[in-house]
Amino acid sequence: MAKVRMPKQKVILCGDYGVGKSSLFRRFTNNTFVTDTDRKSTLGLDHIEKEYKVEDKQIKLQLWDTGGMERVASVTSSYYKFAEGAILVFALDNAASFHSLSQHLLDIVTYAENAKIFICGNKSDLEGREPEVTDADVEAFCEQCHSLISATYKTSCKTGQGIEDMFSDISRILVEANRSKMDLQASMEQHGFQIIAGNLQPLDSLTEGEEASTCIC
Repeated sequence: MAKVRMPKQKVILCGDYGVGKSSLFRRFTNNTFVTDTDRKSTLGLDHIEKEYKVEDKQIKLQLWDTGGMERVASVTSSYYKFAEGAILVFALDNAASFHSLSQHLLDIVTYAENAKIFICGNKSDLEGREPEVTDADVEAFCEQCHSLISATYKTSCKTGQGIEDMFSDISRILVEANRSKMDLQASMEQHGFQIIAGNLQPLDSLTEGEEASTCIC
């Protein structure tokens, strides 16, 4: 009997530069925080996987970050391809980053039309300062999106507050949304088959490259 591989769920981070996407990525990766003065500037897409258990399902949440590429050029459509989830990130102390979410949302529905969409208001640690974006603002935006938004969250990369709860909840929502597909994939793999580009192929006939290509979906 073939070994059933743990399903992977690709989740992308979207939003303006400077709202904390890379800090969220770093918290997800190793639960650390780097200040602006200590952060090194890098360009390039990056991704990492982390396992989550949702009831009877074990999945790998594969988180992707733009790595600052939005500063120099538009992120290509390949970044969105095969995404099961997309996190729209804005900074609670930056109203402009919130108002630009509509453009990022348009990119998601264009290039990752099947992705579940989540909103993350980052930098909740304002230490006495009033946020530029209120809960009412976020609620009004979600109403305008006509049920496109699956959930909203508040996080602080500085303190770590709300981050693990957000990713755990996103994992739960993705498992619920894709349970039938996961069950079918597991059943096929138990019998030694893998679905690739619409074709049913025996697992032992796949090359290493082919097998790897199925892990992003």
